[in-house]
Amino acid sequence: MQFILNNVKYTDFTPEERRAIILLTLLETNKPIKLFRLANDLKVTEATISNDLDHVESMLKKFHLSLERRQGYGVKIEGSEVDKRSAISYLFSKYVDEFSFISLLKENIQQQAQQHIQSISNRMLGLVHPDKLQIIKREVEKIRGELPYDLADNAYIGLVVHLALAIERLAQGEYIQFAPENLRQIQQSDEYKIAASLMQRLEKALNITMPDHEIGYITMHLLGAKLRIDHDYIIEDSNLDVAYQARKLIDYVSSRVHKNLTSNTHLLKDLVAHLQPAIYRLKQQMSIKNPMVDQIKRDYPDLFALIKSGVQETFPDIDFPDEEIGYLVLHFGSALLQKEAAISLNALIVCSSGIGTAKLLAAKLQKQIPEIKHVENKSLFVLSKINLADYDLIISTIPLKDIDRDYILVSPMLKQADIHKIKKAVRRKKINHSVFQKKRHPLEKKPYKAEKTLEKLRAIQYYATAIVQLLDNFSVTKIDAKQSKEEILQKACQTLQYKQVLENDALVLGDLLTREQQGGLGIPDTALVFYHARSEAVKRLSLTMIVLSHSIEVLSMDGKQMQANRILLMLAPKQASKQVLEILSFLSGLMVQDEGILKAFQSADEATIRYLLTEQLYRYMEHKLLE
Repeated sequence: MQFILNNVKYTDFTPEERRAIILLTLLETNKPIKLFRLANDLKVTEATISNDLDHVESMLKKFHLSLERRQGYGVKIEGSEVDKRSAISYLFSKYVDEFSFISLLKENIQQQAQQHIQSISNRMLGLVHPDKLQIIKREVEKIRGELPYDLADNAYIGLVVHLALAIERLAQGEYIQFAPENLRQIQQSDEYKIAASLMQRLEKALNITMPDHEIGYITMHLLGAKLRIDHDYIIEDSNLDVAYQARKLIDYVSSRVHKNLTSNTHLLKDLVAHLQPAIYRLKQQMSIKNPMVDQIKRDYPDLFALIKSGVQETFPDIDFPDEEIGYLVLHFGSALLQKEAAISLNALIVCSSGIGTAKLLAAKLQKQIPEIKHVENKSLFVLSKINLADYDLIISTIPLKDIDRDYILVSPMLKQADIHKIKKAVRRKKINHSVFQKKRHPLEKKPYKAEKTLEKLRAIQYYATAIVQLLDNFSVTKIDAKQSKEEILQKACQTLQYKQVLENDALVLGDLLTREQQGGLGIPDTALVFYHARSEAVKRLSLTMIVLSHSIEVLSMDGKQMQANRILLMLAPKQASKQVLEILSFLSGLMVQDEGILKAFQSADEATIRYLLTEQLYRYMEHKLLE
């Protein structure tokens, strides 16, 4: 790495910045450093350095690292390479703002590092070689399009930074190690395949060798960076247990704020989209940065305390830091603030902090400024690819360069001064619209509308086909003989193969059992277990209800053992269309959100289940028609 304290000009660092520099210096080497060297480099006394090290030692505890200090020996950080990288990443995210890093990515400003500009931000930027950074950025851009979800700007930047740090650490002979069982588990994920492909390209471009454990490390960050910023986020087999826990959290909050949020499907999907990667990050002890957490605490103290207690009750085995609680407060705050209003302008929000911040900002805008008709959230990285003329207002939480439109720079928390600025811009827009708005010929936009209408009709056709297919392949089967879970599922798969729903019963059985190893499938407080999988061997959507005369022991979605005598088996093709995935998401959501459906499935009455399923799916179709 290129971070050097020697031969730089003196500057006055704050105690916090000085301690960060000391921490970074220690993290960069595996050899002890003498106190007099740190004191000399930072132009302070050894007593000051000794006091700073007390603070550094406290900082290290959150990363499971320790400080070895001995007279005559010096000072050295002890701990795993994974934890050391987490600490370096934390420092980078804390002291380097997104705009500075984006400038580095776009402009390749190597000159700054060479000039030793005396700011802690530029010292951090000196950690990564600009030329290598450009190669990493190019390859990450390629895999970004392969991911089945989008990345927030800060997640994208985090991935590039982690790759750059990994490559620099490898060059120094610093390797990470995964527990074999953890590596085996993530090797089954789609993210691992994408990470492996990315590493192969980086190996070739940079002439290096990347061990499998490094591929696992990058996979962790892909798994921890999932994000969908639209309401079509898919609740599927990999996150149904998270959906159940999210529903419990919604119930907890609803009961205490005396507002029914349980039917808010957007809130449920947004929480699942956020919680799944968040839980993964927390279990892997990956650090998270939330620069707004102190302001969130000040602005929403009661809601913050409520969410914190709700999380402790809903996730008793996971320690959620305040930074993560802050993001959850934004989601619930957005749901509580959101109200329909008669408005007429379209606004674009550019926010690099992810879905929660952007949604709260959008909700506040629509609450405070009813003239705004529609709000869209876009990444800074796609601004050059969209038509900014489609928006009446552009509102950003970060400075924007190289755009030919006026924009309004605001705080992510939308302070009162920001509201005044936006209202002033709205008044100007309203006057301009009323005076200068062009009157279009009534047929002028027909080709565009016709194209959109045809596209919508095709989508509706896909929805209808999938729904009919699912209902046609719904059946209830009873099993009287006592059998194991594997025997029951094997028999069900054989029956479905006979019906030509699938073509390889052994492969589908293997997919179902693999999914079961990843987390609980039993629905708490019921006798129902929900087996589901998307498999290469499945040809058509199917839903099978298996009624048992005996109980089987399964792991529930809340991590406890339970007894089940009803098996719901849902299968879909691996390469399913967007519409099919949305229907599966809708049905999965019903499993954790709709008590009527759960009671019907437990009753095992085929006519009742079919009626309720048909009714719910028909309503879903009606909703899609109105969108």
